[in-house]
Amino acid sequence: MYQERSLYNVGTKKIVDLKTATELDPVLSFPYKYRAASMVDENRIGEAILEINKIIGFKVSPDCLELRAWLFIAIEDYESALRDIRALLTLEPNYMMFHGKIRGDHMVELLNQYVQQWGPGDCWMQLYDRWSAVDDIGSLAVTHQMLVNDPAKSILLFRQSLLLLRLNCQKAAMRSLRLSRNHASSEHERLIYEGWILYDTGYREEALSKAELSISIHRSFEAFFLKAYMLADTTLDTESSSHVIQLLEEALKCPSDGLRKGQALNNLGSIYVDISKLDLATDCYVNALDIKHTRAHQGLARVHHLKNQRKAAYDEMTKLIEKAQNNASAYEKRSEYCDRDMANGDLSMATQLDPLRTYPYRYRAAVLMDDQKENEAVQELTKAIAFKPDLQMLHLRAAFHESMGDCASALRDCEAALCLDPNHKDTIDLYNRAQGRALHLHM
Repeated sequence: MYQERSLYNVGTKKIVDLKTATELDPVLSFPYKYRAASMVDENRIGEAILEINKIIGFKVSPDCLELRAWLFIAIEDYESALRDIRALLTLEPNYMMFHGKIRGDHMVELLNQYVQQWGPGDCWMQLYDRWSAVDDIGSLAVTHQMLVNDPAKSILLFRQSLLLLRLNCQKAAMRSLRLSRNHASSEHERLIYEGWILYDTGYREEALSKAELSISIHRSFEAFFLKAYMLADTTLDTESSSHVIQLLEEALKCPSDGLRKGQALNNLGSIYVDISKLDLATDCYVNALDIKHTRAHQGLARVHHLKNQRKAAYDEMTKLIEKAQNNASAYEKRSEYCDRDMANGDLSMATQLDPLRTYPYRYRAAVLMDDQKENEAVQELTKAIAFKPDLQMLHLRAAFHESMGDCASALRDCEAALCLDPNHKDTIDLYNRAQGRALHLHM
């Protein structure tokens, strides 16, 4: 409503309404775009780019990428503009820019005249560097460029789908995954992509059969990795863990590139941590870092923490923060390895970078409850629930309401949480308890 009212306001009142709209629902893109456009009118293009960066950092959309591309063109940073246009064309291949007047691929042709051209080898090096820097938009742009030159290369389409999933672009990711299946160069490769499609759509057993059939035809990295990934996505006992370890070790024996092998080493390290083989886990994470799998810093930090080396864990996460372009999750994770004041600082930064992450709100609310600031704790959760009604936050707010004696509010939040997951045991127990207390109060 604040956003809607801003359309009928001017000047300071409009800016205040849009600021309030962002505070209440940071997912709304119009306030960011309006503020950025206003800064351009005042010739503050650098600040306009920083403003639009805020929402692109946690919600990637073609319209915001287009706006940022125009801003880069205005300061003659054609390489960055080209990156953003390639990324938006990955999301919407037929996207029309400039109010539907210019095809996105035509803009790519125009900007190509002003940037250095890369050959296939250069593209792979650029992809490696951007993937290592956790620069998902930059990686998308490179894969788009490579696919223009080789549109039927299934391995690139598969990489593209992985990047799109990391950016929460599920529809575009599934499109890329289906294209990778359609362009598969062999039967065993097609089975792998079909396995991922089945897994991502909830058909786990059928996906597992595809992976096993692919392995029976040809022992490949991706087939072993797929099977290991699916088996690891359950509660593992010692025997199951050993099987997943064996599969990942087989995958690592097969030909692949550093990007994928780094992921396999990272996953292997995680399994070793789960079964308390910390030295073996350390070896995996160090080997992954040696081939620039930057996310392995997080796994190594976990090992340090389990060895009661909290300072080393904190320092390891700091390395990830310094290297990764998308680092909201790293700030969140680092907060687990420091004192309360430093943790609050890291979680505030995580919320600033990605307000959709729910853990920071839950942590701050729990701290406020510990300090007996019950109303403030409820308000902290309410902020996030207003734009992201998350099961855990609804359950936690219900528990807070119950502890404050507000059974009606506790029951309301439990009912909302059970709409999201009718079988959530802790919420069912809380609901029954609150209902019992409510009946007792009315007797």
